Amino acid sequence: MENKAKIVMDNVRKVYTGHDGKETLALDGVNLTIEENEFICVVGPSGCGKTTLLNIIAGLETATSGEIRLDGEPIIGPGNDRGVVFQQYALFPWLTVRQNIEFGMAYLEKEEIRDGKTRVRRYTRQEKKETAEKYMKMVDLADFANAYPKELSGGMKQRVAIARGYAIAPQVMLMDEPFGALDAQTRAQLQEDLLKTWQQEKRTCFFITHDVEEAVLLSTRCVIMSARPGRVKEIISIDLPYPRNQATKLLPEFNVYKNQIWEKVYQEYLEFRK
Repeated sequence: MENKAKIVMDNVRKVYTGHDGKETLALDGVNLTIEENEFICVVGPSGCGKTTLLNIIAGLETATSGEIRLDGEPIIGPGNDRGVVFQQYALFPWLTVRQNIEFGMAYLEKEEIRDGKTRVRRYTRQEKKETAEKYMKMVDLADFANAYPKELSGGMKQRVAIARGYAIAPQVMLMDEPFGALDAQTRAQLQEDLLKTWQQEKRTCFFITHDVEEAVLLSTRCVIMSARPGRVKEIISIDLPYPRNQATKLLPEFNVYKNQIWEKVYQEYLEFRK
């Protein structure tokens, strides 16, 4: 039986056409299989198509050719089976922390069995409240349930975005440099928080980053993209035990992985500069 959250990318190609009619090949034949519960980090030089690939998985863009399948079904648009967290927090400033987390559940449906029959219904107000409370507690924001985004630090806003992504119970979490705009200390703390959340929730994660150290710390496998047009250049399995934390960066094996990946990414950067 196929894994519930298995993602299969089959020869994905993406071409953008500018206003002048000029075509830009962003992705050229991306093939990748992500197994259930994997934590995949994607690195590569700027412009190599990392975000484009994430957007296609999210259903926010369509591939020019090729196909991406989730649980065996082609992805043809956005869906609650995928939670998305961007670098910019994308919170509604007029909603509280609790309301921002509940917002994603507004049109969420759930199945239940009554009298031997399966029925589909919307989440009740109480169910949304309980779910929001669960994830606020998970990201250590229970005391800020009624706070507005303007009252939160950058790291706290990103915690809200992550909680909102998890609250819709997705099969896959898609994250596009979610910690890129944060200071080093906040970023380090959120990395550890995310690892704990991933181990608790058992969700497949697809995480884009420019930070090689971050990729090694988080991922089960690191995907290195080539310079544009983007292709999968190499996949490196990160054989470091979980749970991981900042002390993991002190291990000799960690530096071996970091140097190996950085060298390949830098080679692609030099290729891009030619």
